[in-house]
Amino acid sequence: MVDVFSGRLLVNKDGRSVDPEEALQNKVVGLYFSAGWCSPCRDFTPVLCDFYTELLEEKEPPAPFEVVFISSDHSAEEMVGYMHAMHGDWLALPFHDPYKHDLKKKYNISAIPKLVIVKQTGEVITDKGRKQIRDKGLSCFRNWLESADIFQNFSS
Repeated sequence: MVDVFSGRLLVNKDGRSVDPEEALQNKVVGLYFSAGWCSPCRDFTPVLCDFYTELLEEKEPPAPFEVVFISSDHSAEEMVGYMHAMHGDWLALPFHDPYKHDLKKKYNISAIPKLVIVKQTGEVITDKGRKQIRDKGLSCFRNWLESADIFQNFSS
C-alpha cells in the first residue's frame, strides 16, 4: 500500500493524520468507495463495521486488515458526519484530496458502494469484497490473506 498512498496522508475517524506506510504495512486493505447519501452504502456500512470489529477487536492477535474509506459525499462535513455516525474505526482519504478520482479510475469504480480488497502492491485480490462479506462472513478473510502474500501468524 506504500505504492498506492505514497506521499499522502490518511485521516482516522477523529480527523487526525495517519501515515499510510505505518498504518497499512503488512495488511490486507479494503478500499471502501462509499457515501452517506447512498442508501445501499448505508445498508452495507454496518455490515462492514461488524466484520472489521470482529477481525480487529475480537481476534488475538488482531487480523492484518485495514479499511480505507474513499468518499463520494458532497462535502467534507457530510463525509465526517457519515464517518462518525456509521463507520468503524478505520482510515479515510481526506475529502479534498483529488487523488480519490485517480483511485476511482484505477479500480474501475462506476457505482457505490464498492469494496475493493488489495494487496500491499495495490494489486486487486477481489473487487467483490461487499458480496463476499455478505455471502461468506469472516471466512472470506482467510482467502484474501492467502492471496495477499502477507506472512503472519493469524488464525480465524
